[in-house]
Amino acid sequence: MLDDMLTMCELAVEENDNSLLPDLEHEYSEFEQKLEEATLSTLLSGEYDHNNAMLSFHAGAGGTEAQDWAQMLFRMYTRWAERHGFKYKTLDYLDGDEAGLKSAVIAIEGENAYGYLKGEAGVHRLVRISPFDASGRRHTSFAAIEVMPEISDDTDIEIRDEDLRVDTYRSGGAGGQHVNKTDSAVRITHIPTGIIVACQNERSQHQNREMAMRMLKAKLLEIKEREHLDKIEDIKGAQKAIEWGSQIRSYVFMPYTLAKDHRTGFENGNIGAVMDGDIDGFINAYLKAVATGTLETK
Repeated sequence: MLDDMLTMCELAVEENDNSLLPDLEHEYSEFEQKLEEATLSTLLSGEYDHNNAMLSFHAGAGGTEAQDWAQMLFRMYTRWAERHGFKYKTLDYLDGDEAGLKSAVIAIEGENAYGYLKGEAGVHRLVRISPFDASGRRHTSFAAIEVMPEISDDTDIEIRDEDLRVDTYRSGGAGGQHVNKTDSAVRITHIPTGIIVACQNERSQHQNREMAMRMLKAKLLEIKEREHLDKIEDIKGAQKAIEWGSQIRSYVFMPYTLAKDHRTGFENGNIGAVMDGDIDGFINAYLKAVATGTLETK
């Protein structure tokens, strides 16, 4: 691609032909983007970076406003997936009381999905004039995101049956035609840690249980790696991976528009584009900061 650009450039200079400039600018823009992607792929050296990713969304305190914010983030990440040609599937979805969602889980399938998204885990803060406030006051809302690598069934993680409590319930929420209206949804509680996972959007109780177990293993594995533990059994109590008040990024809609990452300092004033999935700048800045040692991962 670079050779073709140089040849075109030399031809334009020789012929003094400015008409080739738009094509050259377009080619150069594409070259820059591919070079950036190639550079980033070299930074993804973690054991699970090449895996698919599972994202969990949790609305913070604040009722409808926070639940609407959680749904806005849900849409942002699914739009990001679409931009990259990744597939995504909703595994669990709990509607909000009046709007939005209380919690949800999606799987994003694509090369390096976990490597790109692992830095998105944390608390995300929204500042805006609430559409749910008749007085038009400004509100601050929080939602939390967890990111886990999707792991294969043969990953060596032993979980004892006696450490699990399995509940079944009727599916509901935004699953559309794929939500089974029988008691096929599965919720699994890992008793030693208090970790809870749920899946409702597969077609049978068996499939929902299987996916919920994969989610549990992925969450335990992510905690083990993050806490630098020797084995899963070293995890003590429910892990508070996400602390309210320690947001990683703020999204301001009013009195100005700005999305800013508090770890890297990267910001984007086009809040509409960000909410439409244009978050590569944040992802790239995080990966580069970790690679250069200017930002430590927890």
